[in-house]
Amino acid sequence: MSTVSFLLLVLGGGVAGTIGAMLGLGGGVFLIPFLALVFGLPMHQAIATSILAVIATSSAGAAMNVERQTVNLRLGMVLEIATVLGAIFGGVTANLLSGEVLSRIFAALLLFVSFVMIWRTGSDVEAASPVTNGAFSSSYRDEATDKVVTYSVKRVPAVLLISLIAGNISGLLGVGGGIFKVPAMHMVAGMPMKAATATSNFMIGVTAAASAFIYFAHGHLNPMIVSPAVLGVLGGSFLGVSVNRRIKGTFLPWIFSVVLVIVSIWMFWRTL
Repeated sequence: MSTVSFLLLVLGGGVAGTIGAMLGLGGGVFLIPFLALVFGLPMHQAIATSILAVIATSSAGAAMNVERQTVNLRLGMVLEIATVLGAIFGGVTANLLSGEVLSRIFAALLLFVSFVMIWRTGSDVEAASPVTNGAFSSSYRDEATDKVVTYSVKRVPAVLLISLIAGNISGLLGVGGGIFKVPAMHMVAGMPMKAATATSNFMIGVTAAASAFIYFAHGHLNPMIVSPAVLGVLGGSFLGVSVNRRIKGTFLPWIFSVVLVIVSIWMFWRTL
């Protein structure tokens, strides 16, 4: 591998890690199209690389978010049961589909979720969640506003079902499941966006690990690609968590939506 290619992979991984840690996505929404379009990597290899990058993103960012108490640990552990089951099934299914089909599924899902987020961003979802003494109630200090945010979690069974689907998408497309879990926790459960992204970031590593061994068994992991990409992701993850701490939670849904729209259009163009 040339020095230029190595540096490009580190840079791409760094950007993916920053976006992934900041938005709780795992970075796969950027890393997969980057590997597929810039390096011409087969879709299955790009997904396998992304899954390891998701593990790196979660490992780097989760500890910092837990320390800040923005992670809802109790809810995350409950949702992860359904997510891991879906991830294992998704990893098996992915090896039965072609790379072109996977690309179209990926792009369609991103576009759908982005439009839902844009449609709902106009309403104040965070204020719509009254505080109670429920099992999943929690609080954290928002460093951007220097205020303590207290919230309760609604519709847990519905979010549990969405987490099962998110796990399947994670194993199928290597995106960490955050593209579904973050909107679900924010819009369905009524969690503040910062708590939703932090909790998602906490969960995605376990989700990715559940399907990583399946891709490894099928020979889709390329060490020459994975190593520099994951190196960049680790550095970017620390930056992403730092950025998340300094921006207002009301900005995150817009950033989330714009990122998904850009990447979905990019992937649709590639398949056509």
